[in-house]
Amino acid sequence: MHGIEPLETFIPKIAGFLGSYYLLMSVMNAAIAVIIWQSGRDQTFFRLPVVRFPFTSSIVWLIIAMVFMLMAALGFSGSADLAPYISLPKFLRNGINYVMSPTWYTIGSLVLLTILYLGRRFFVKPMVAWVMLNLAMLLLGMSMTDQNFALIVMKPDNVPIVGLMFLLGFFTWLSAYQAVQNDDRALQGLEPLEKLDNEKVLVWPDLVYTELICMVALTAFLLVWAILLQAPLEEPASAVKTPNPSKAPWYFLGLQEMLVYYDPWMAGVVLPSMVVAGLMAIPYIDFNKKGNGYYTIDQRKFAYITFQFGFLVLWITLIVMGTFLRGPNWNFFGPYEYWDTHKVEALNNVDLSEYVWVWLLGGSRPAAPEGSTAFVRFLYIMLREAPGIFLVISYLTVLPPLLVVVSKFFQNLFIRMGFIRYMVLTNLLLMMMLLPLKMVARWTANLKYFIALPEYMMNF
Repeated sequence: MHGIEPLETFIPKIAGFLGSYYLLMSVMNAAIAVIIWQSGRDQTFFRLPVVRFPFTSSIVWLIIAMVFMLMAALGFSGSADLAPYISLPKFLRNGINYVMSPTWYTIGSLVLLTILYLGRRFFVKPMVAWVMLNLAMLLLGMSMTDQNFALIVMKPDNVPIVGLMFLLGFFTWLSAYQAVQNDDRALQGLEPLEKLDNEKVLVWPDLVYTELICMVALTAFLLVWAILLQAPLEEPASAVKTPNPSKAPWYFLGLQEMLVYYDPWMAGVVLPSMVVAGLMAIPYIDFNKKGNGYYTIDQRKFAYITFQFGFLVLWITLIVMGTFLRGPNWNFFGPYEYWDTHKVEALNNVDLSEYVWVWLLGGSRPAAPEGSTAFVRFLYIMLREAPGIFLVISYLTVLPPLLVVVSKFFQNLFIRMGFIRYMVLTNLLLMMMLLPLKMVARWTANLKYFIALPEYMMNF
């Protein structure tokens, strides 16, 4: 549980971090200003009257660096009275808490990635990416004065995850940037950039030198990290005193989140096995031979979208959700919301069979008469869950051919892949879509299971 203390004592504790953080941002932007100025690509926006001084892009970044220098001074001061000048306004924090509800968070992540994909030629521009990085870092810095946010982000377990989020953003941008460059070159009839450097092979001594330098640099970084950040060690595990919330390591948080919506056999065995099987099936179902050995999006749009959806939306967002949005009793909390252990969310989760037989038809769910044989009870159970069984079977068998009828894209896939490969591909995609569908159904309609078979410990 978060312990809230007065700002007069909290702000001085983080003064060193805030000051250093904004100082780093100031140095970064000052360096960019110098790089732009020396590169000869300095763009003049207008000239000041009378003195005719040119107002250029390097001047803009220099001014931004000076602003961050001022914010660094405010951060180093440790004054609670000056903290509001480097804090996120309360109405923005409340708005972020609202949009970070699970439904808005998941749908918003999908919409954001769609916008980034459609406007990729704009967003991969280095200056646009640099602006986005500054905005992300500014949001993080101005949020640190909120105690609820700071206690989550500065937890030793979570600090590496924050760093990994920035690294993930950088490498996703870098790959998209190189892919857009290759796509533009392809439109001009030129070879991909990787082809221009295909003569280079790292062997002795170049490879060993590179690995040695990386090893020394990483060792130095880990030494500094170990000195500055305390190890996230807690008291010995005890069955009579468990943490609240009790979370898995970050790399298992996506799996732990899946366990909320599916039974352990489904979330812990079937779905991970489907991921492994899908990865193994890629060489056999992929008929597009383009994009081997170089970055591209236009030549492999379907593969690119599928991967980004599966990795970023269905895995990374779950890790972020489990790390920063799941609080005591595994309830959802906004990033600036107080972690109240007494928060109660009354949820009456309902199976699909109850929705159909009780709510829709106004009766009761079929049940075998007393004294019935095991076979008769089995038939009544199947009748009870018939709506869910019919829905799931139709989803996996009827929807793939229906896509061929209504979609030219899937029709082309079917022609080029054949029946078996097409069914394997579409069923893998439909199984992938089951997770967000089940999550949204739980959040919006309190749907617990499509098929509930507690008699056989099998729920879906």
